[in-house]
Amino acid sequence: MLSKGSVSASEVKRLLRRYWWILPITILAAGAIGYAATLVLPKKYTSSTMVLVEPPAVDQGVLPTTTQEDLYRHLASMKEQILSRSRLQTIILKFNVFPKRKEDHMDDLVDDLKKTIEVELIQPMPGSQDRQPPGFHVSVTLADAVVAQQVCTEITSMFMEQNASSQVKKIDETTAFLTQQLAEAKANLDEQDQKLADFKSKHLGILPDQEQANLNMLTGMNSQLEANTQAINRAQQDKTFNESLLSQQQTLWRQAQSGTGNTDNLDQQLATLQDEYSALSAKYTPEHPDVVKTQAAIEEVKKRIAAAAAAGSDSKSNNATATSVHEPPQIQQLRTKIKQDDLNIADLLRQQATIQKDISTLRAHVQASPMVEQQIKELTRNYQTALDHYNDLLKNQQKSAMLKDLQNQQEAETFRVLDAPSMPMTPSFPKKIVFVGGGLGAGFALAVGILYLLAMSDKAMYTEGDVELCLKLPVLTLVPSFDAGDFPSSPPSKRSKEIDVLAAKA
Repeated sequence: MLSKGSVSASEVKRLLRRYWWILPITILAAGAIGYAATLVLPKKYTSSTMVLVEPPAVDQGVLPTTTQEDLYRHLASMKEQILSRSRLQTIILKFNVFPKRKEDHMDDLVDDLKKTIEVELIQPMPGSQDRQPPGFHVSVTLADAVVAQQVCTEITSMFMEQNASSQVKKIDETTAFLTQQLAEAKANLDEQDQKLADFKSKHLGILPDQEQANLNMLTGMNSQLEANTQAINRAQQDKTFNESLLSQQQTLWRQAQSGTGNTDNLDQQLATLQDEYSALSAKYTPEHPDVVKTQAAIEEVKKRIAAAAAAGSDSKSNNATATSVHEPPQIQQLRTKIKQDDLNIADLLRQQATIQKDISTLRAHVQASPMVEQQIKELTRNYQTALDHYNDLLKNQQKSAMLKDLQNQQEAETFRVLDAPSMPMTPSFPKKIVFVGGGLGAGFALAVGILYLLAMSDKAMYTEGDVELCLKLPVLTLVPSFDAGDFPSSPPSKRSKEIDVLAAKA
């Protein structure tokens, strides 16, 4: 009798002594059923192969990154294309995969065949630096071993062809895309280059690299303007001096013509010239033009004083009888010098206006240089960006063309079948060891369940606890059971047997 559904060790021993035959019979029967199932169930054969992914023959660093793809996504994409309805339908018709199901709908056959095809990636070794799987397994499970091998071979060939065609297509699409982008980048680069050239030609003279030259020219122009101003001042002084001499010469000449001239005026003029000469000598060197002219005028006055003293009274009679008198050469020379001074001053003034105009232009150029520098920096930055983009596209296009050549030479990444699809000799389902082992385990579990049910249904009392649990009364004494082995010399009495029967009934 079980106490609260629990089974003690003594009860287990009692059940095994009483019902030991249930355990082997149930286990053997279930194992036989499992073995019989392996003979009755339809057999399925699995043909498998392994495909390795061979890396490119050249360094992967020279291959364009746009063509490198994760093998997980690549294989998933190829699997969807290969296991499409059209391709699986072709395989079903080509190898007569389901000969006993000719009346079934093709979609059902395609779905059933897709379930029998398994593609599994090979995981990389632990600690490997390469995260990409080294290859993948392809397995096909069908009722016919030969058909399973043929379908596995066909699926593997499709993977090989699909990989090659997808790589070529991808390279062609990448090359076409890069070519289009390169043409657009070339047009943009030419446009930026033309803008930069037009800006430089329009702002010639005020470009940032010409700012220092403009400053140097401005400094030179200021020096020229200062020199020109000094030249104008000297020319005006010469003109003033020559006009003074001309006025004096004309006065002397008129006095000589009218007979009123005397040496006193010449002496006074000589004194004036000498004072002027002393003042000029203190300011300038002896080679200065004003000093030289003043000295020449002093010598001229001295000659006239001498000529006036020698002429005496003869000059009066000669001047009175002359009908027409021309100006002396000295006065004509002075008039010529004054005209030359006027021309020189006018030329210097024109030069001064030109220099001032150039200085204004250079100052405007220097002031406009910062703004022009900012604009040209923006144009240069846009041009450099367009140039870098063009160079990157050109490099990628060249790499894409190189990868296409490698693909044509079979030196790019390829799939290689390590072993041909196997011919299965033993069925992959059902497996005898699995079914028989499962039957034995199920038989053992069934036997344990039966024994437990027998223990639950047994209401007999075998221990003091069973009596207290059933009668809900305390046990005062126990009548032991005497076996024949305890008293070998005398058989058990009739009274002891009755006690055992009463104990069993209780």
